[in-house]
Amino acid sequence: MKRTPLYDCHVALGARFVDFGGWQMPVQYAGIIEEHRAVRERAGLFDVSHMGEIELRGPRAIAACQALTVNDVGRLRDGQAQYSLLCLPSGGVVDDIIVHRIDGERLLLCVNAANIDKDFQWINAHAAGATVLNRSDEFAQLALQGPRATAILLTVTGLPLAEIAPFAFRDGPVAGRGALVARTGYTGEDGWEIYCAPQDATVVWNALLEAGAPLGVQPAGLGARDTLRLERALPLYGHELSADTSPLEAGLGWVVRFAKEDFIGRAALQQQRQHGLTRQLVGFELTEPGIARQGYTLRGGAEVVGAVTSGTKSPTLGKAIGLGYVASAWKEVGTKLGIDIRGRVVGAQVVQLPFYRRKI
Repeated sequence: MKRTPLYDCHVALGARFVDFGGWQMPVQYAGIIEEHRAVRERAGLFDVSHMGEIELRGPRAIAACQALTVNDVGRLRDGQAQYSLLCLPSGGVVDDIIVHRIDGERLLLCVNAANIDKDFQWINAHAAGATVLNRSDEFAQLALQGPRATAILLTVTGLPLAEIAPFAFRDGPVAGRGALVARTGYTGEDGWEIYCAPQDATVVWNALLEAGAPLGVQPAGLGARDTLRLERALPLYGHELSADTSPLEAGLGWVVRFAKEDFIGRAALQQQRQHGLTRQLVGFELTEPGIARQGYTLRGGAEVVGAVTSGTKSPTLGKAIGLGYVASAWKEVGTKLGIDIRGRVVGAQVVQLPFYRRKI
């Protein structure tokens, strides 16, 4: 398995590891619930160096990205980022990504760890004259998330963080090391993602933990990252997103810009929009004891109407929650469902998403 540049730091902190997309990653340190609550109440620091970075470069970079992604890259100015998706001609999802516009001829795409090689091949095959570079080995990535994240980061950078809006970024020093600092994240909280050279990762990591200690920062693993994103109903590739699901089915229609230039998957998505969806992603709460897991059957009475994609016991809400695809007739809030948990059907109810909203 691959290891991030921070592996020795995780060992020293007593992390437990899991295999995630071929990477040996920390799943928890003190415990998933404690780390989850630290992010919601104070701050958590994640190593997400397993994520990939692919650059589109040259005079055709923006045009190529417009054709490859469903969102409108033409709306971005230098120093802005946007959430988007790469789609197949069928409308299925290749990956969900964040596009960073560095300038008029450079776009940096952050992609999911398990999809780096696949995404690079797909982008390179459809780049329409742009130069495509897989720069994943050139970056480590840290995510500092939570209501105290900005206060912590301010102690180790001279960047004017108050001037950086959500989904914007700047280049500047962090702990004396060069970095790209983006106001993005995957937890439902305010926070920052910091891209730096792999050889600088340990210095930046330790500086953030030291600076954040008086404010209650904790290192956090993939376990808390998953429960945090699920409370906010943020989709995860391999769960809510795949080659067999479309952005419209996944509730990501707000990302799909039909009015822009043609893009891969547009015709299929337009057909879905015109003819209606046969299934949709919903959120649900269990009304009886149990935990929903990916792949469990969702029932409407005796009828199988869908399947669970993600589920957990929410540390913030104290309830068992989950996401799943159901036939469209069963998508309305308040609809009663049953979840087949190892042969025992447990009651659930469709609820409004997201499960959790940050208090501003």
